Parts: sequence; structure tokens; C-alpha cells
Amino acid sequence: MIKKSRPTEEYIQEHREAIGKQIRGFREKKGYSQDELAEIMEVHRSTISKVETGRFAITIDYLVRFAWYLDFDISILEKTNR
Repeated sequence: MIKKSRPTEEYIQEHREAIGKQIRGFREKKGYSQDELAEIMEVHRSTISKVETGRFAITIDYLVRFAWYLDFDISILEKTNR
């Protein structure tokens, strides 16, 4: 079995930012401000902002909550182009 190297901080940050951008898009599509979504989710507005800008290491629990309130699916797909 070949052991893969650890992901770089840049790789992790790129993915945090990509997920945050998608969450922001879902929020905007629903017509919520950050303040409104924070109130609905019972979190601080700064949490919403940090998630959307990739400055928050989002947990699966938070991701599921965002998916619930913003009505999007979460799926894990196998990479086929590597």
C-alpha cells in the first residue's frame, strides 16, 4: 500500500474557501442576510462570515446544519481524474 503525503495547508484552505463560497451562494439564493441566517441557525453572525470566507474549520455537524437550513444536498464523490 502506497502512503499518501499529508495535504498542505494551502490545499486545505482552498477547499475551505470553495465550500464557503458555495454556502454563501446558497444563502444568497435563499435571500438571507448573514444576520438572518445566523439568527435562524442560532449562531453568531461572525460564524457565518468565517465559514463563507474559509476562516472557519467547518465540522460535519455545521455542514449538515447549513445544508438543512439552506436546503442543499451533501455528497461525497470519488475522484476519477487522478
